[in-house]
Amino acid sequence: MSFVTRRKAIATGPRAEGGAQLKATLSWPHLVALGVGAIIGTGIYTLTGVAAGLAGPAVILSFAVAGAVCAVAALSYSEMASLMPHAGSAYSYTYATLGELVAWVIGWSLILEYTLVCSAVSVGWAGYAAGLMEQAHWAVPKALLAGPDAGGLVNLPAVFIALVVTGMLLVGTRESATVNFILVCVKLVALAGFVALTLPSFDATHFHPFAPYGLGAHEIDGKKYGVMGAAAIIFFAFYGFDAISTAAEEAKNPSRDLTIGIIGSMVLCTIIYMVVAACALGASPYSVFSRSAEPLAFVLRELHRPLAASLIAGAAVLAMPTVIMVFMFGQSRVFFAMARDGLLPRGLSAVSPRGVPRAVTILTGVIAAVIAGAMPLSEIASLANAGTLAAFIATTAAVMVLRRVSPELPRPFRTPLIWIVGPAGIAGCLYLFTSLSAKTMIFFLAWNLVGVVVYLAYGRVKSVLAAA
Repeated sequence: MSFVTRRKAIATGPRAEGGAQLKATLSWPHLVALGVGAIIGTGIYTLTGVAAGLAGPAVILSFAVAGAVCAVAALSYSEMASLMPHAGSAYSYTYATLGELVAWVIGWSLILEYTLVCSAVSVGWAGYAAGLMEQAHWAVPKALLAGPDAGGLVNLPAVFIALVVTGMLLVGTRESATVNFILVCVKLVALAGFVALTLPSFDATHFHPFAPYGLGAHEIDGKKYGVMGAAAIIFFAFYGFDAISTAAEEAKNPSRDLTIGIIGSMVLCTIIYMVVAACALGASPYSVFSRSAEPLAFVLRELHRPLAASLIAGAAVLAMPTVIMVFMFGQSRVFFAMARDGLLPRGLSAVSPRGVPRAVTILTGVIAAVIAGAMPLSEIASLANAGTLAAFIATTAAVMVLRRVSPELPRPFRTPLIWIVGPAGIAGCLYLFTSLSAKTMIFFLAWNLVGVVVYLAYGRVKSVLAAA
């Protein structure tokens, strides 16, 4: 059998795969919380201002566009996750439909995506934490609060939070998911408070002109402006629901819980983004708050509510670790699945008595901490988008392939109008991919070329299917 096209058998039961197994401990509220924890965090607290500066008040449409593309992908993820409830997400789906080589590329891309997101959010959290330290007059050398790219020595707060989240995941899936659920509730209450405080100051004149930069994406001084240009950036803030499907093997009732978890978190987060953005725009002109690195807190300060602004900043410090947690969780599960399949050293798939792939979780956390503490992320963070878009395209293609070759498989959830929704989703992902910078696309290609070399040297030979 060719290593390019060899495929894993499609195992539809939650315990159908051999080897080490993860414990089924998660129900749908935990899965919805995992999705909300990944989606609402960095984006709602920082990208709202950035995107408003690119699209003006029409940023509300940008949120809708980015949310629509992700919603289409979410439908495909729901079908595949409920059909194949196993760790590995898009990697596992691709392995069973498009072949081992493509699956390796997707898995390798997911490792890049999840690690970079963990590192980038750790640095974002460190920025808020450093600000609070300065307000508290803590005598921490500035060289230890920023990485070399920002003129410092090492970003210790970023290293700290990455390792703390790693420790939480090592405690056990159920325990870490419960902590995540509590933190998600905290930030939702904070966002509800922001809406309540800004509504009385809503000024409709701030929405004119509505789309000062137009609808299409066009480049000005190296940045893409317009509704679609902002949508390409905002996309980063929307993905996260795919991390739920990496926990498929740990869902108590996959056919019900995964569907509710993925679709529910996607719809909820899209609504929250649009409402918060509308309130921010109504309370302050976009040209003013878009210049702030903490736009929501800035808007509240402009309304002379310093205490509320401090609470929002505090909620950001609480919110961002949930994003790190979800993506580190997802990365370790993809690593676990690839190791169980023999494409990576099989010892990495060993599970602790608590049901946690300990070695892979520690490795993920250490790498994320090193990157967050020492490496410049400003130019390579968009690589996370490239990896995610590749995974979205592969998952949607997997759904369509399986509809053709295995229509008889039991599907607890079926993507509606797949031959319209599927191509539309792939087209949307391709459009956003082409909106990335040339440097990002070149680096993404280089990463996967290295990955293919690793696969040919190790995975191709050590694969479980190689002995079949």
